[in-house]
Amino acid sequence: MATRDFLVGKLLIAMPNMTDPRFEKALVLICAHDEEHAMGVVVNKPLQQVELGELLEQLDIDPKPGVSGEPVHYGGPVRSERGLVVHSLDYRLDTTLLANDAIGLTASQEILNDIAGVDPQRAPPAKSFLAVGHAGWGSGQLESEIAANAWAHCEADDDLVFAKAPEDAWRMALERLGVTGAMLSSAWSTTRGADERLN
Repeated sequence: MATRDFLVGKLLIAMPNMTDPRFEKALVLICAHDEEHAMGVVVNKPLQQVELGELLEQLDIDPKPGVSGEPVHYGGPVRSERGLVVHSLDYRLDTTLLANDAIGLTASQEILNDIAGVDPQRAPPAKSFLAVGHAGWGSGQLESEIAANAWAHCEADDDLVFAKAPEDAWRMALERLGVTGAMLSSAWSTTRGADERLN
C-alpha cells in the first residue's frame, strides 16, 4: 500500500450500512494507520451520564469553576478504561500524538491538570475533549471495511471534530461529500429494511 493511501488525520464516516452498533453514525479521527494497524478515536458520541468533573475527582484534580460540567466522549471499544484528550495544537507536550497539523491527542494527567486550571500560569488547549477508549483495526481490517462500503472519509476539521452539536456532526460530514438528507434517509431505510428481513 502506498503512503498516500493511509488515512492518518482523516475522519472516517460510518455509512448507513454499518453493522457494528458501536459505530452507528460515528465519526472516527484516524490517528495512526500503516500496513500493520490503524487506530482512531470516535469524536461525535458524548456519554450521556459522565462529566469531566467526575473523572477529574477520581484523579484528585480539583477543577476551576466551569470545567467540571464538560461531557466525556466515547472514544471506542478498545481499552475503555483509559482516557485521552483530543485537542487543538495551540497546546502540545512531548508525548502529544499529532493526528494532523491542527489536532493532537495527549494521554497524560498533565493535560488534565492544565484543562482543570490547576496552574493558572499554564494555558489549556483552546479546544479539547476527553475521550475514553479508542478504535483499533488489525492489518488490512480497515481497508476491508472500506472496500465493503462500511466507511467513507473526509478531511478532519474543527467544525466536525469539535462540533458544538456532536449529534449533528455525522450528517454534516456526509453532506460535505455531497450526500443529501434525502439520500441518507433512503439509504438508511433500505439498510434497516434489509436488516429486518434477515432477522
